[in-house]
Amino acid sequence: MAGAIGLAAAVDYLEKIGMDAIEAHEQELIAYVYPKLQAIEGLTIYGSQDLAQRSGVIAFNLGDLHPHDLATALDYEGVAVRAGHHCAQPLLQYLEVPATARASFYIYNTKADCDKLVDALQKTKEFFNGTF
Repeated sequence: MAGAIGLAAAVDYLEKIGMDAIEAHEQELIAYVYPKLQAIEGLTIYGSQDLAQRSGVIAFNLGDLHPHDLATALDYEGVAVRAGHHCAQPLLQYLEVPATARASFYIYNTKADCDKLVDALQKTKEFFNGTF
C-alpha cells in the first residue's frame, strides 16, 4: 500500500513539472557537460556522440583506472557515480571493458553538479599523475 501511495505521489510530482521540461533540462545539462568531458585527455565516453540521441546518462572510463576505483576517487571528491556492468554485460564484453563508470543527470541536477564532476575527474587524473 505504501509503495502505491509513493508511486502516485511521484507521478503527480513529475506531471506537475512536465516530462518535456524534464527532458529539456537533461538535454541542457548534457549539452553543457559533454564537451567538457570530451576535453579530458584519457577519458573514454561510451555511446552516441549525437547529443540529440543521448539521455541524461553518460558512461565513461578514465584510462586504465578500474571503474570501481574511479568511482571511489570521485566519491572522495563528493561526486556520486555508479560503477559496474549496468545490466549490460554483453555490451561491455563487445566493448572489451570490464565495467564503466556512469554519471546520471536529472531534474535535480545543476550545471554546478556538472562542473563538480569535471573537476573531480581532473583531480583524480592528477592524483594518478595522468598515468594509467
